[in-house]
Amino acid sequence: MSNPRGRVLIVAGSDSGGGAGIQADLRAVTMLGGFGMTAITALTAQNTLGVFGVHPLPPDFVIQQMRVVLDDIGADVIKIGMLGNAEITDSVADFLETIPDIPVVLDPVMVSTSGSALLDDPGMSAMKRRLLPRALVVTPNLREAEALTGLPVRTLGDMEMAAAELLTVGARGVLLKGGHLDGNELVDLLMASGLRAEFRHPRIDTRHTHGTGCTLASAIAAGLAQGLSLPQAVEIACAYVQSAIRNAPGFGKGHGPLGIGKA
Repeated sequence: MSNPRGRVLIVAGSDSGGGAGIQADLRAVTMLGGFGMTAITALTAQNTLGVFGVHPLPPDFVIQQMRVVLDDIGADVIKIGMLGNAEITDSVADFLETIPDIPVVLDPVMVSTSGSALLDDPGMSAMKRRLLPRALVVTPNLREAEALTGLPVRTLGDMEMAAAELLTVGARGVLLKGGHLDGNELVDLLMASGLRAEFRHPRIDTRHTHGTGCTLASAIAAGLAQGLSLPQAVEIACAYVQSAIRNAPGFGKGHGPLGIGKA
């Protein structure tokens, strides 16, 4: 095709257990009709019980992966997940300055589902300072929003204030995920210039939620890469994640992986 669509370059860590990270990203992009490519930032030794080891890759090799993919295949959207440290974060931010026309979906991965730290404090500072202003949409959960804004996020009103703060910092769009709020109904809040939308879903009582954040952000990226508007991409991505949670295979003794979803 002279103008291919649906290409998503995923910049993230690898999950040896297959539930999150690059593995979850590629599943979501593929199932939603996109074409996924990768620049791996770190190797992890993990399973459903936790993260037992992290091996960050050299920043120059992370950038080399991005560069050779873009030089040959190109990308319609770049999805950023786990970066691991400030050196990789700054290197990715430097490289993104050379490709300002490619939209970025930023999943600010800081802590795994099992509670393991996946980004150091200097890396979080670099992300806030350099990557948030580059993001078309950033997709924090409540804990990540608190870390990025310094605000308590306990209610829907708190979510709106935190999202507004992230827009002030420079993100063009914020999808604040409400999975950690109490109640039988979950609310994800999307805010951008002139836009406020709520996406409500019934809470699914399950421990099999490993990779939900990665999956959601990559599903959004797949939609955007195929020409959907941001609200359309978010709506389809949310439906896909709900379906994937319901179809979880039940693997592992801890926080198990999602299954294959349907939009």
